[in-house]
Amino acid sequence: VLIAILIGIGTLGLDLSNLALIAGALSVGIGFGLQNVVQNFVAGLILLVERPIKVGDWVVVGQYQGIVKRISVRATEIQTFQRAAVIVPNAELVSTAVLNWTHKDKLGRVDVSVGVEYGTDLRKVKEALIACAHAVPNTLRYPAPIVSFKDFGASSLDFVVMVYIADVDNTGTVASELRFMIAEKFEELGIGIPYAQTVTHIPQLDALKDAIAEANRLRLELDARQQARQAADKAP
Repeated sequence: VLIAILIGIGTLGLDLSNLALIAGALSVGIGFGLQNVVQNFVAGLILLVERPIKVGDWVVVGQYQGIVKRISVRATEIQTFQRAAVIVPNAELVSTAVLNWTHKDKLGRVDVSVGVEYGTDLRKVKEALIACAHAVPNTLRYPAPIVSFKDFGASSLDFVVMVYIADVDNTGTVASELRFMIAEKFEELGIGIPYAQTVTHIPQLDALKDAIAEANRLRLELDARQQARQAADKAP
């Protein structure tokens, strides 16, 4: 059949070289048009074979984070914690950095920052923070909680409480409960959490203050002279 077709085309006088040029041009155009499709397809195969992410993982891709719901050969579906579905091309998952909170296990760490007033007993603060960390539910005893004196802040002495949890799905709950306990414990022990403080120095105000003080001094002198003159007038 193929030979008959070729003989028929030759008999009609058609030039096969022109058809070859047209076919080549179409193949190049189709290749460019399907480049992204093929790239995502190959990336999907890589994800399915290497399994750097899998269904059920908590991942962060760019500005989106959520749970992987489905991995297909072209794209991956991620459900955010606001219950929105994000369709991410597989090529992006392969070529960019992806944060996977549950790649090997669900063990994780929760960090909570807190500041105290200058002049506070730092050992007392550390003991209070350790007690709060041990009292929070769903935290691990090993690795043990850590309290780090982070820095001398502009308005406060900054600490970080680090607790380990067995399931990163409880991150938000543990962090919130730890903050509640710290606030209650600090209030019980009289440890203050300062507001941000800013001191602004304006030279013009200092000059105005001096002028007001001088005006008050002159007014007092004038009042004293008037009182002395009135006393002299009343004297016999």
